[in-house]
Amino acid sequence: MSNIKNEQEIKNMRKGGKILSDVLKEVMGHIKEGVSELELDRLAESLIKQKGGDSGFKKVPGYNHTICAATNDVVVHGIPSEYRYKKGDIACIDCGVFLGGLHTDMAETVLVPGSDDDDEKTHFLNTGKKALSEAIRVAKAGRRVGHISKTIQEIIEKEGFSVVKNLVGHGVGKELHEAPEVPGYLVDSLEKTPLLQVGMTLAIEVIYTMGGPDVVYANDDGWTIKSKDGSLSAVFERTVLITKDGCEILTQ
Repeated sequence: MSNIKNEQEIKNMRKGGKILSDVLKEVMGHIKEGVSELELDRLAESLIKQKGGDSGFKKVPGYNHTICAATNDVVVHGIPSEYRYKKGDIACIDCGVFLGGLHTDMAETVLVPGSDDDDEKTHFLNTGKKALSEAIRVAKAGRRVGHISKTIQEIIEKEGFSVVKNLVGHGVGKELHEAPEVPGYLVDSLEKTPLLQVGMTLAIEVIYTMGGPDVVYANDDGWTIKSKDGSLSAVFERTVLITKDGCEILTQ
């Protein structure tokens, strides 16, 4: 499937991306000690509907929630539960909006403050934010996916953290996951990675841990993936559009 979007598709993704951005900002603002993951799931679904969109994640066969809630050592695809956040938790929320036949995808991670190691955890999260920002900055037509991957890997590993190599960013739009894959590390020589073209829409993701890079399915739910060594993890993700002038963030 081509990942080049036409003008109308881009307009729809801009609208969906704006809804998703606004919803996730409000949801993240509700994260505090004592709030449950399921409360945030219900809030996200309500807000998306109010704004005229649909839950993108509920379009995924077998998944019945609007968000994925990845707390502490959960890396991705955590099913929202009755778990209530505690001081010192690292809370990631991943969410998607489906509008006009097109998906947008976004994730953000925050610290529930109040623990003795807040400074260390804040540095961990700031590293991921920096990696995402710099990866978006280098995403331009004529460059390659490898420029994104190399940027993420260098920033994360310089601080002693690990990029999760089993999980990658991806194209997004007509499907929640489209070609090309956008790894957070350089898999092959840069020149062999896919060329970035005007009209491509990508979900650039920084998926990393404080410890090792290996992950495991955590239980029998078929979704939840945790760090193998139990180390803390975080995800930062934005849907972007490759333009002739650079890169437009659709989920700002």
